Amino acid sequence: MYPRDLPATATAAAFPLGGIGTGNVSLGARGNLCDWEIFNRPARGSRLPNTFFAIRTQAGDAPAVVRVLEGPIQPPHTGSHGYHPNTGAGLPRMAAATMRGAYPIVSVTFDDPALPVRVALEAYTPLVPLDPEASGLPCALLTYSIENTAPDPIQMTLVASLFNPVGGLTYDRFGNPASEGLGGNINEARDDGVLRGLLLRSTRYARHEPAFGELCLVTDHSTVTVKRAWLRGAWWDDLQEFWDDLVADGMLSDHGYDEPAAAGRSDTGSLGLVDTLAPGERRTYRFVLAWYFPNRPDSWKLQSERLTRVHYARQFGGAWDVARYLADHYARLDGATRAFRDALWGGTLPPAVTDALATGIVPVRSTTCFWLEDGRFFGWEGCFDDAGCCEGSCTHVWSYAYTVAFLWPQLEREMRRIEFCVETDATGYMFFRTFNTSGETFIWHWGADLHPEAAVDGQMGSILRVYREWLLSGDRAFLELVWPGVKRAIAFAAQQWDIDGDGVLDGKQHNTYDIEFYGPNPLCGIYYLAGLRAVEELARVMGEDDLAARYRASFSQGSDRLDSLLWNGEYYEQRLDDVNAYKYQHGAGMLADQLLGQLHARVLGLGDLLPAEHVRAAARAIYQHNFRTDFRDHVNTQRTYALNDEAGLLLCTWPRGGRPRFPFPYSDEVWTGVEYQVAAHLIYEGWLDQALAIVTAARERHDGVRRNPWDDVECGHHYARSMASWALLTALSGFTCDMAAGWIRFDPVLAASGDPDDFHCLWSCGRGWGTYRQRRDPASGGWTPEVTVCGGDMSGIIVEACGITIRL
Repeated sequence: MYPRDLPATATAAAFPLGGIGTGNVSLGARGNLCDWEIFNRPARGSRLPNTFFAIRTQAGDAPAVVRVLEGPIQPPHTGSHGYHPNTGAGLPRMAAATMRGAYPIVSVTFDDPALPVRVALEAYTPLVPLDPEASGLPCALLTYSIENTAPDPIQMTLVASLFNPVGGLTYDRFGNPASEGLGGNINEARDDGVLRGLLLRSTRYARHEPAFGELCLVTDHSTVTVKRAWLRGAWWDDLQEFWDDLVADGMLSDHGYDEPAAAGRSDTGSLGLVDTLAPGERRTYRFVLAWYFPNRPDSWKLQSERLTRVHYARQFGGAWDVARYLADHYARLDGATRAFRDALWGGTLPPAVTDALATGIVPVRSTTCFWLEDGRFFGWEGCFDDAGCCEGSCTHVWSYAYTVAFLWPQLEREMRRIEFCVETDATGYMFFRTFNTSGETFIWHWGADLHPEAAVDGQMGSILRVYREWLLSGDRAFLELVWPGVKRAIAFAAQQWDIDGDGVLDGKQHNTYDIEFYGPNPLCGIYYLAGLRAVEELARVMGEDDLAARYRASFSQGSDRLDSLLWNGEYYEQRLDDVNAYKYQHGAGMLADQLLGQLHARVLGLGDLLPAEHVRAAARAIYQHNFRTDFRDHVNTQRTYALNDEAGLLLCTWPRGGRPRFPFPYSDEVWTGVEYQVAAHLIYEGWLDQALAIVTAARERHDGVRRNPWDDVECGHHYARSMASWALLTALSGFTCDMAAGWIRFDPVLAASGDPDDFHCLWSCGRGWGTYRQRRDPASGGWTPEVTVCGGDMSGIIVEACGITIRL
């Protein structure tokens, strides 16, 4: 099942192409381009008119065979006026298409018995761990492989057609492009000696205006034919003339339009690659689609008078520059991307886990995240179809996420800088949504409280992430920068929430469920214990031993006290005399997130926060009581993310009774981010089978028919919490590191390997990335570790594995 093979009927599948902070265009299972989200905002379901790939083949004097390179259009076909001609729905398509997605690379294999060639497409945007610039290119590389299966030479023209959308794109009621922002658009044919193709731009907008932008469609193939603009006729003359022109002889005629498009209009341009294939010959043909929309609001609001520039605008002056950079650095970028793909997908981890890891990379390279010219990096929680959702790099959501920290750690360090140097005030109150950095004020959707409660889990999560960033990077300057804010933040927690100073939080505690828990509870209480341990370790690094001792004492006292208060013999519960005295509590409920702080402690090597036997039992109990293999009898009046015969993990259940009249919002829901963090913790506690059952359930729900395999949805598409999946890798590999001390360690869960004598997986940290392999000698039964460095500089680092020490 993994990597996924999806037929054209998998209409929910959309594989995002695009880099960090660039936006996306996606590839559907039919091989069609969809969801054009390259304009600095989400645009789910958007399409460009007249935009598709096609192929013309001809053997000698036989009639030409021409097909749009997409699988059959899928039902329902229920539009009030049928399909508009600019969808090309009436053109002949391939008989079948099969998509295989192994993020960051996707392929589509086409089939049609009428064609004398075999056609396949491979597409990706470069992804290089530890190099966010190389992983943040606003482009998609689309390579077609064409093989002549006929006994005769085949004349071939491979054509890409692209509409110029600069200025914005909307449609009228009939489906015609109708945007006041269009007009003045022009498509230029260019050849710089390396690349040749089309540059799509507008003469209407200056470089500083919001609508300014460019696209280009180019190739390095030597023989091309170009139609800069389709016929500017009436009705649907443009599509008719293009198709007839292509069918006639495979060479495109240019209409000679030199003036820009009229007001409210734009043009489609086409680039054709011409070749002759001998019998049995196979060749590849590469297109680069690049875009450049440098200006976006310097605000969380969709409309703002203040503009800033996106990060890729620092490096490039236009779309052609992007394409040329990719061409000039192709060998390096292509090699690194394939090396990463192979390291991720070529290991022996359970396939569903690998799929979760890969999908967890998507949010940082989607419209959920944006990266600005000055280096600031931000994220929504997720995305609506047409806008970001839940602004402010929300700490109580992003604290679940591990993917960015391990693949592009400098971006997470920038987020910590903002949190502790900008969003934490003199009292230690941290605004869990970053608004100060843009000079704005946050207003609750549910009221006008301009100064919302600090979030316990968000504030403690950010402290833990400072320790994580320190371990991954060993960056002393970073730690010295944020350390004053860390000290204020932990002191605030002690004063604000630990009212009686016993190490147990008992105040009003805002959290990720968008409500406040009251009294001692496991989510916030265990998170606080983890935060105390992290500050203790950081204080020792900073040479503040007295402070370390103080927080160690607070931790020890709090650990004993919390365990005695909340442990009920099976799991940890919230303690309230009357669970209905406050709305939205969980009381005796089995909270799936109860041990989240302990998971962070496991990943970061902070040890047991509570008695080990209690933690292990509670982790098992979460699975036992909250995992469902069927939801047909589950009553849920909240949002629904799992239903019918699907399996999933509920956020909360009440196996001992005591459900509040109105439990906390979301309690009856299923969130992939929580599923991944619980599964990772189950692995750490030795419950491998239970962990894999949860991960498999989550991934099977995303089968391309019911849901998009590359989109974990919660409060929005590409939800940030789903990046908790990277903890599955650290749990299974037993990976820990301390770059300041100069070591990495592996202690893998060998039972998880697909080969009992061979464990193989990806690893990464702030200085390097590569693969780890541990093989058993069949004669002696001993294990031998192998560490391969694929990128970065790990020279001098000590590797500890299998009782062996290796210096890289």
